[in-house]
Amino acid sequence: MRERNQLIMMKVKETIVKGAVAWLFIFGLWGGTVSAAGPNVIVIITDDQGYGDLSCHGNPVIETPHLDRLHGESVRFVDYHVAPMCTPTRAQLMTGRDAVRAGATNVSSGRTLLRAGLPTMADVFRASGYRTGIFGKWHLGDNYPFRPQDRGFEETLWFPSSHINSTPDEWNNDYFDDTYMRNGEREVYEGYTTDVFFGEAIDWMKGRASAGEKFFCYIPTAAPHWPLFVPSRYREAVAKRWAERADQLPMKVPPQKAKAIISFLAMIENIDENVGRVDAFLEESGLKEDTVVVFQTDNGSTMGEAYFNAGMRGKKVTLWEGGHRVPCFVRWPGGGFREAGDVAGLTQVQDLLPTFIDLFGLERPEGADFDGISLAGVLRGEAEPAEDRILFVNYSRMPHGQNGPVASADTPSRLRREGAGVLWKRWRLLEDRELYDLESDPKQANDVMGEHPEVAAKMRAALDEWWAKAGPEANTVERVVIGHGAENPMMLTACEWLDVFIDQQKQVRRADMKDGIWHLEVAEPGRYRMEMRRWPRESGLALEAGTSALEVTDGEFGEGKALPIAGAVLRVGGEIAGKETAGEGATQVTFETALEAGPTTVQATFVGADGKPLLGAYYLYVERFD
Repeated sequence: MRERNQLIMMKVKETIVKGAVAWLFIFGLWGGTVSAAGPNVIVIITDDQGYGDLSCHGNPVIETPHLDRLHGESVRFVDYHVAPMCTPTRAQLMTGRDAVRAGATNVSSGRTLLRAGLPTMADVFRASGYRTGIFGKWHLGDNYPFRPQDRGFEETLWFPSSHINSTPDEWNNDYFDDTYMRNGEREVYEGYTTDVFFGEAIDWMKGRASAGEKFFCYIPTAAPHWPLFVPSRYREAVAKRWAERADQLPMKVPPQKAKAIISFLAMIENIDENVGRVDAFLEESGLKEDTVVVFQTDNGSTMGEAYFNAGMRGKKVTLWEGGHRVPCFVRWPGGGFREAGDVAGLTQVQDLLPTFIDLFGLERPEGADFDGISLAGVLRGEAEPAEDRILFVNYSRMPHGQNGPVASADTPSRLRREGAGVLWKRWRLLEDRELYDLESDPKQANDVMGEHPEVAAKMRAALDEWWAKAGPEANTVERVVIGHGAENPMMLTACEWLDVFIDQQKQVRRADMKDGIWHLEVAEPGRYRMEMRRWPRESGLALEAGTSALEVTDGEFGEGKALPIAGAVLRVGGEIAGKETAGEGATQVTFETALEAGPTTVQATFVGADGKPLLGAYYLYVERFD
């Protein structure tokens, strides 16, 4: 058994460490000797904003003048597709691979982790002499070796998991004056989240420019993801406009829904203002001509279907067009691009990395196996998108209702061939059971599978071929590494319970009665301390304690439920490693156990006075100490 574990660990190290170091040697970065020759690159990606949530796309209520200006100056891919969920889209953007091959396929449930060893967009830019920075949402892993600093980013300002106030986020972060991770350390920032990330990004870019360094700056915003908190002046402006223009919308919106949409649009108008700040910086510094700016969103709108959806059906987490067709604007004034305007034809987020490699002469990763293609010729006006191209959209479904570990075959979060959407010309084959013709039926109301069996057969054959390549690795479980010098001690959270969903601090507050298993890789043999908590350390709350509702800057967090926690059980590798009682007022139950190097599982369960399980420890602090 020990020999097997050592062999597995050797393979992990080869993937995680050797692969990354090899990049530096291959591209001559060891010692920082390479100097970038291409343009600066800024990629902005917003969270849960859809195609119709822009005034340049016909929305009668929102006003986005800065994004409209970028739209007017850009090559615009108007049939551009992502995943209908944020994590898989981000995996595709970073790797040029379909999410099912990149490993990160769900927003939580142990399936957010970008496959270790895959080179990222940041790796490629850094290996080609660029300085690399991220300012905002990462959502491809909160622990080593999946954090942004482990995946090619030199400067990192980010928050964990899917949104502000997620389970692993700083307790009670609320979009205002929050605590974020800055280069591995928690740091408090004054101001509204979007303003902070853009402001810090601009300051970092100024520093790079003054040093004569090329930069790749990635700004993935938290907004307009729920919770819908925003400075009041933006909400007031949208509310006034809503009252004046709501009759121009294609549907009547109930008052309570309108209230949420107004806050959502206000968050986007704040984003727009910050895009204007970026443009002002580029113009004032003389960098605009030689800077590429890409703007896109990460999935379909969470609100569009309820008020304005640019003529599409569907929203986030659906395979209809409104779930995954999003805006993509690409501007490079000095790059010899075709005239600004719309470009038809199927394109996807996986295309951006190979496009950047071609456009800027970046080093192509050795053995790169992209699912995206280069659009360099399209951007230069030398070609059009391939007319006969077929794309695939697949992602892990949410395991709602899963309250504990189950056989992986029984969970909806397991990827399946039949979960895919297949896109070809005007046709959409969804879950291998419905076929839609967007040309005659843009709202996807009429299934025409029976009328076009030859189209369905062609698309089904393509799906079979694609799944034969993607399927074998689609459900490989990525493992967080514990006990490694890069992150020791560390905090694990319920976000990484495999196929169990605990992603929000409101779930912690209300005490969702779930339990789960962490799938881990032990980096070094030794003694490990495991501290189980129901609440995070910074809360100061006892295991059994509840907490009152909390008014925050722009809303309220609900009350926290008290629980009769009397003890805890720790299981390692499926076997009981310890049982302990919890004293009255205790904030944690702590175990010490010896672990061998290699793969293992950990389950940390709180129990009542009768010894029966209550729920899993949402927070587990792990330290190798000997």
